[in-house]
This record gives sequence, C-alpha cells and structure tokens, in this order.
Amino acid sequence: MPEVWFTLRWPDDSEESCYSPSTVVGNFLSAGTTYSLSDFRLRATTALQTASDRVELKYGHPCSRAMGQLQRINTQISKFEHENDPIVTCLNMSS
Repeated sequence: MPEVWFTLRWPDDSEESCYSPSTVVGNFLSAGTTYSLSDFRLRATTALQTASDRVELKYGHPCSRAMGQLQRINTQISKFEHENDPIVTCLNMSS
C-alpha cells in the first residue's frame, strides 16, 4: 500500500507531519484546505480508520501506526476545543 504523509497547521500555527498507510486519506483531506476543528476531527477519524481497515483487509490486522496517528491528532484537537472557531489546515500531502 502506498503510504501518505500530510502536514497539518494547528490553530496555534504549529505544524505537524502525519502518516497514513493508504492514499485513501486524500478522499477526506485536501492540501491547502482549511477545516473547522469538528469537521477535521470527523474527516481525520474516518480517513485513518478507513486506511487501517484497508491494511486489515490486506494483511489480516489493523494498522497500529494509523491508530497511533489518530490518537496523536485527537490529543492535539483536545488542546484547541476551548477556542472560538479553531481551524486546522492541511498544508500538503505526499506519497
């Protein structure tokens, strides 16, 4: 499976490089697009769960790396939930 790296800009302007084991993440996130925090949470969760499910179909086990990435994303999201209208930007995607 072709893996994908995508860079996020968080509401505090910090940037983070993230991993997906599948290009399916591109069906949910687009480079150069800004998302509300709640929309981003839904998209990231769906994208990384779908990617992990694809790994499971192919190799017989879910992708722990994708689930770890999702856990890190959710940890970051929790830091900004108290802010008014926080946004997350997907800066780029590369395979």
